[in-house]
Amino acid sequence: MIIVISGPPGSGKSTVAKILSKNLSLKYISAGHIFRELAEKEGLSLLELNKKAEENFEIDKKIDREIFRIASTEKNIIIESHIGGWLLKDIADITVYLNASLETRASRIAKRDNIPFTKAIEQIIEREESHSRRFLVYYGIDLSDLSVFDLVINTDNLQPEEISKIIEAYLNFMLAKNIH
Repeated sequence: MIIVISGPPGSGKSTVAKILSKNLSLKYISAGHIFRELAEKEGLSLLELNKKAEENFEIDKKIDREIFRIASTEKNIIIESHIGGWLLKDIADITVYLNASLETRASRIAKRDNIPFTKAIEQIIEREESHSRRFLVYYGIDLSDLSVFDLVINTDNLQPEEISKIIEAYLNFMLAKNIH
């Protein structure tokens, strides 16, 4: 079973993927964690590494190759990645896109990172602009095209446990229908 959870910063990807990993006994893989480790290793902030990645395709390619390798060789995993749904649509059993309003996402990030709400909004906008440019140029991926996803969930008014229950119910429904 390979489940891919995608979505913008602050949408709840990591939290929900960790809950599903535990509930379904799946190994948790985070592209964001790999990216953060690389930023730390390079002595850069996430925003700085994002800017560097705009000029050097190899940064994204390295992370995406590793995620693809894991998805191609391991079973029973859940992968959390901004663009995983697009990159892994042909090998994933289920692709899920989580989204929320900018305000909700900024509130979550401000709380998580202990930064002012306005700074969280600025960071989100900057990261999303960087992601949109890079993924369109490097992969031809339009981040507004959600047609590759099996399930799209607005997380504004849902708790992480509720979101994971929705995904589990969808998964059970699909398995019962033998669709994936």
